[in-house]
Amino acid sequence: MPKLTIDGKEIEVAPGSTVLQACEEAGAEIPRFCYHERLSIAGNCRMCLVEMERSPKPIASCAMPAGDGMVIHTNTPQVKKAREGVLEFLLINHPLDCPICDQGGECDLQDETMAYGRGKNRFDENKRAVTEKNMGPLVKTIMTRCIHCTRCIRFSEEVAGTTELGAIYRGENMQITTFLEQAMESELQGNVIDLCPVGALTSKPYAFNARPWELAKTESIDVMDAVGSNIRIDTRGRQVMRILPRNHDDVNEEWISDKTRFAYDGLLKSRLDRPYVKKDGTLVEASWVEAFAAINTGLAGLDGTQIAGLVGDLNELEGMYAFRELLKGLGATRIEARQSGAAYDVSNRASYLFNSGIAGIEEADFCLLVGTNPRHEATIVNARILKSTRHRGLKVSNIGPAHDLTYPVEQAGDDAAILADILAGKHSLADRLQAAKRPMIIVGEGALARQDGAHILKAVHDIAETFGLITEDWNGFNVLPTAASRVGALDLGLVAPGGVRGILDDAKAGTVKAAFLLGVDEIDSSALQDCFTVYIGSHGDHGVRHADVVLPAAAYTEKSGLYINMEGRVQMGERANFPPGDAREDWTIFRALSDVLGKTLPFDSFDALRAALYKELPHLMDIDSLPKAAWGDFGEPGDIARGPIALPIHDFYQTNPIARASDTMAECSALKRSKGEATGTHG
Repeated sequence: MPKLTIDGKEIEVAPGSTVLQACEEAGAEIPRFCYHERLSIAGNCRMCLVEMERSPKPIASCAMPAGDGMVIHTNTPQVKKAREGVLEFLLINHPLDCPICDQGGECDLQDETMAYGRGKNRFDENKRAVTEKNMGPLVKTIMTRCIHCTRCIRFSEEVAGTTELGAIYRGENMQITTFLEQAMESELQGNVIDLCPVGALTSKPYAFNARPWELAKTESIDVMDAVGSNIRIDTRGRQVMRILPRNHDDVNEEWISDKTRFAYDGLLKSRLDRPYVKKDGTLVEASWVEAFAAINTGLAGLDGTQIAGLVGDLNELEGMYAFRELLKGLGATRIEARQSGAAYDVSNRASYLFNSGIAGIEEADFCLLVGTNPRHEATIVNARILKSTRHRGLKVSNIGPAHDLTYPVEQAGDDAAILADILAGKHSLADRLQAAKRPMIIVGEGALARQDGAHILKAVHDIAETFGLITEDWNGFNVLPTAASRVGALDLGLVAPGGVRGILDDAKAGTVKAAFLLGVDEIDSSALQDCFTVYIGSHGDHGVRHADVVLPAAAYTEKSGLYINMEGRVQMGERANFPPGDAREDWTIFRALSDVLGKTLPFDSFDALRAALYKELPHLMDIDSLPKAAWGDFGEPGDIARGPIALPIHDFYQTNPIARASDTMAECSALKRSKGEATGTHG
């Protein structure tokens, strides 16, 4: 390990470290514009210049490997003069329109000019001007401000994998633009806003809406998919103004998907802010007392076998637990959370987890995708697979529909029966799995939602055991759910015989006479039109179409709660703002309703509710750790029918009520459709 002397302090660093990284380990602050720890090194801004003994001129510390015996000085007159010169040249053409720039207060150029600049500029030539670029509905461009750090170009190629951005012309005339100057298509494009060190790339939906010092900042968890991305919710008053990523190396690193970042405007649209009760075939406004009385009347004379509950995709654990306890008090046992119809087996926790861990993708050398499109179902996971293919040589094969996943994929065919062929050793993928040192399989809900989904689950289980995917220190069996609440609901045992389809069929036949829908908007609710239906949710989406009573609930930014991501990692989200009107948090609704129904729930506070939840599921107290589920047998033996696998998501931007209410997501979806890409609904 190389040893360096930095500002008189000797330090030892890991092999392959750069001088900049060594300086930071020594506690020296090194300014930079082009360097980013998750991107390749460009070395073109020269802001990170430091002095090295025996070097005739300052060196770019970001691009210089740390060597044994180096003596580095980071705060000499030569270094100070070099930094001042770099900033002076950058400001020759920078428009200095800070009062109207959305990056104001968060601008690296502002901060570093204050810290390292001369304070004045000796140049008075006319500044250059660059025509604006159309990058779509998400990223606003003012490219006159661009300082050519190329972070956005490197991100597009290396993390998003779409190679959409590039540079044209040379020198002072250089411009960053999309090829053919058309909108970007990546589902991760919003991250270039965070990467841009100046105001050249900013958020178009957020433009001119707020300044960072006006906003209250709350740490929370994203619910747009099952990844559990760590986010920061910025609010002003009761309104969410923007959503930004938080760093978590094992989950989302420092990236979030565009749906996570931009769907927040849907929190204000189509909101349920007061109860409704159906009278003469029409939903009319009502008080909470009237709504609860209507539920009490609707349930009169029914026993538990005639009552069922369905749970949606965006719910926190506390709300689902209170919902389950309320229905159990009514004698109901049919509570179902698998909106997608996937054949999860709750008898073994390993059967529905992403057991390798998201960061574990970087340890695998072969990955087999089965009935999943991770680019749409879990964008951050897809980015991690891309990273592993680029830097660690991961090879990927796919069983299912072919899609552009941003990395090379060997297409094995769209036929679920290939799994049986692998198990019998009759397919080349069997040899690939056998030869791999750390193979992994990722099974999507598209495969598990087929009629033979339980057989597919068993086949993949047997493949994992047969081809060495399960060892003492490695579990290569992974399921990729599409919903933030899915793993938590399965931990709570919210699975009913026959699944969602069985409940809907019985409701249509008249054997289920009352149904409670907790944020359920991804099913065909027409089967419930003759059934007494209570909808509890935040948005007036598909679930309210045949509801007899509607109870307004808080959205995910408006309540605290626990979420379990696809890995089984328990994470805590905090309330950032308050729900509108008469809307209330889910658990408070069920606690109040239980009094009216004469089945009072045994908790009067959020702390008491969480204590009851911890008592039943002690693993929930282990916050933010990757669990290791015990391996066992699961799935049902049986034949797998030959035929294609239908994927669960056809339109990335329209997968839940919040996204469907968002004007920004609607614009993105329309842009995709205009380019001839398949879109549709989720489910």
